This record gives sequence, C-alpha cells and structure tokens, in this order.
Amino acid sequence: MSKSDHQGNESVFLELAQRALALLPNTRQVDWGESSAAVWLPERWHGRLHSVERVAATRLGDLLHVERQKQQLVDNTRQFVAGFPANNALLWGARGTGKSSLIAALVQEFFSRGLRVVEVGKDALSDLNTVVQQLANQPYKFILFCDDLSFEAADPSYKVLKSALEGSIFASASNVVIYATSNRRHLLPEQMSDNQQARMVGGELHQSEATEEKVSLSDRFGLWLSFYPFKQEAYLDMATHWIVTLAKDFGAEDQAWAGNVEEYRAAALRWALARGVRSGRTAKHFAHHWVGQQLLRGAENPKI
Repeated sequence: MSKSDHQGNESVFLELAQRALALLPNTRQVDWGESSAAVWLPERWHGRLHSVERVAATRLGDLLHVERQKQQLVDNTRQFVAGFPANNALLWGARGTGKSSLIAALVQEFFSRGLRVVEVGKDALSDLNTVVQQLANQPYKFILFCDDLSFEAADPSYKVLKSALEGSIFASASNVVIYATSNRRHLLPEQMSDNQQARMVGGELHQSEATEEKVSLSDRFGLWLSFYPFKQEAYLDMATHWIVTLAKDFGAEDQAWAGNVEEYRAAALRWALARGVRSGRTAKHFAHHWVGQQLLRGAENPKI
C-alpha cells in the first residue's frame, strides 16, 4: 500500500469514526438550565462542549464610556432573544476597551430569557458545523463567541468562518449568532502593497481581487462596533468605578480613599503610562492594586 493510499484510508476512517461518535449519547452534556456558558473543546475523534463553572460577573453597568457600542449590541441581542432577525457582530478595536466584557455582561443580562454563550477558539473553527448541530434543537438562544480573532494571510481557517457567516451552516439554526472580537477591523493583516493595484505583487495578477478577499470576511458581519482608547478623564472615571466597587465588596466604602480620585489620581496615571494604554482593563487592574494596598495597610495597622 502506498503512502497516499494509507493517508486516504486513515482520512476515511477518521470521518467514519466521527460520524459514529456523533450518534453516541454524550454523557457529559451541558445542563443549559443551570449553565450560562460553555467552551467547545476540539478532540482527536470528536469535540465536545464543556460547561464553564465560573463566569465573569461583569454587568452592563460596569462598562463605562462605551454607551453607543453597548446600546447597539444590547438592541441586537434583544432582537435575537425575542426570536426576531438579528445580526452577527464584530467588535474590533483597541485592547482592553471592554469588547469581551460586553459579551459576558450580555449573558448576565439575558440569562433569564434563555441566552447562553459557547466560546469557540480559532483552532476549532473547522468544528463550527458540529457545534451548531448540537445547539440547533436546544430551547435556548446561543452566542458563538470567538475571542481575539485574527488570521495570518496564509491561514485557511478564516474561510470556514466566512462560509459559516452567510453559508448553509446556520440555515437550520435560528437560535445561533456569532459575536467575535478582534484588534483588527478586517481580521487579516493588511499590507501597503494591497493598495498598489497597478503592480503585480507576489505573483497576484488581479491585486484588487486579493484585497477584496481580505475584507470580505469582516463584511459578512452585519454589525460592526468600533472601540477606541480612552481619554484621561474617562480612564480615571473607570478607575474610580472599580475602586468604589471593590471597596463595597470588602466593606470599606466609608474609608477616605474609597472613590476620592485625588487620593490616587497621580498613581493611576503612572500605572497607565507604564502600560502604554488607558483602557478599562488597565483601570480595573490599577483598582485591584490600589484597593489591595489600602486594605493590607489597614489590616496591618488597624489604627490608621
């Protein structure tokens, strides 16, 4: 038997094994009545859904200075949960600005109305059809969440997502939408040469068609939401929010440092400068640092 024949037989065997396993009862099914989130774990023979026990407790009210983006995604999700037409959504922009947190907050907001989330990593995009099949008959609405999504120019997996967004995968699954986050607007790297359409670049005869191919993936998301770095006062406002929230969690809201921006303004700005970004994530990290310091100082020196 030649090497190619052996590889062909192995491919057929794998396909048959996957079909057989799909018919077997899944003893580790997610209890969607109790679980709000799951992650798809690709495996050699057959992937599976794994329930996420601890989900981020982010609330919509925790996300500040993204009111326009928040309202648009909430409206789209409300349509989806109600069984009305809704769009797949791409949240793109600066890091740490609340893209992933917004999706987590939506699940908290709409859990009682049947909304659930399944995270699918980029390495598992080829399993999208299988994931949708497992969810199609569930009496819940599902967000397929692809976090921090981007592709290299030679990466073929983006074509799987492209087909899923407007192809046949979702034809029989009106209870599924895709929400993806990315730092790139078009999900693929863009080169200066992409605009040099008068030249033959890298052997590509019709350069404009190559450019169209790169932007066609993001075009298939019906809703685009852009996130930008925050100005200084917005960043300080978010730091205050998280400091007040943490202080309440630890019963220290009556302390002088809780919520008084003048107490930590300079320290918060230095914290952001050291990280090179003013973002909601940076503000939250600073709040954990600052509140932790104050609580530890108070525990070690009760008279202070």
